[in-house]
Amino acid sequence: MRRVLVVGVGAGDPEYMTVAAIRALDEADVIFEPSRPTADLTAAREDLVRRFAPSPPRTVVVHEPRRDRRAPDYERTVGDWRAQRAESWEAAIAAELAPDGCGAFLVWGDPSLYDSTIAVLDAVRERGRVAFEYQVIPGVSSVHALTARHRIALNRIAGAVLITTGRRLAEQGLPDGVDDVVVMLDGDCAFRHVVGESLHIYWGAYLGTQDELLVSGPLAEVAGEIERVRSEARERKGWIMDTYLLRRP
Repeated sequence: MRRVLVVGVGAGDPEYMTVAAIRALDEADVIFEPSRPTADLTAAREDLVRRFAPSPPRTVVVHEPRRDRRAPDYERTVGDWRAQRAESWEAAIAAELAPDGCGAFLVWGDPSLYDSTIAVLDAVRERGRVAFEYQVIPGVSSVHALTARHRIALNRIAGAVLITTGRRLAEQGLPDGVDDVVVMLDGDCAFRHVVGESLHIYWGAYLGTQDELLVSGPLAEVAGEIERVRSEARERKGWIMDTYLLRRP
């Protein structure tokens, strides 16, 4: 039986790699690398493999279809995109992984937190054209890198924590009864929509890398600074990955 490992490789710092993740790299015959437009992230993955795999496995680049991020029907667009990815991944696993081989997909952060690798592999298995088992190796998420770098706890006594997206924050605001909200996948500074509320923000970008950026303070006071820093960084690098925590007093 073919085996596939979904390996969480942490938020960016090579030292965030777990022993289990390093062991998975050593076990894999093939690394499946979805094609990405971001050369920096591809190079960082390659560096992790060179650093931690005594005998680096073969790398196979898997075609990654592009998604229309401005489509009005968001959920349908994501569903169609995942179906296209499943077709591409199925072909790669069938062609490149021996019947008794072990392949790996390397996932930034943790594979269970706002990542579609697990869902796409489930879709491949449901198609039933190529048989394999898979295992998920957890990693250090950007959320935990964020709270560690700001030296804060994610939760407070008897409190709830909501993890949401920038899209939902912009559309719905902060829900009643939740004082701590982590925002991910924010492409347009959604915190602007709640800047009038009494909130503290802990923001971070490129967490765990040499380009790491951190800003914290009352949202009304630092929102403009975050927008400026974020815009300059995105212009400089061509991409940005950021996460933040909004906290009511």
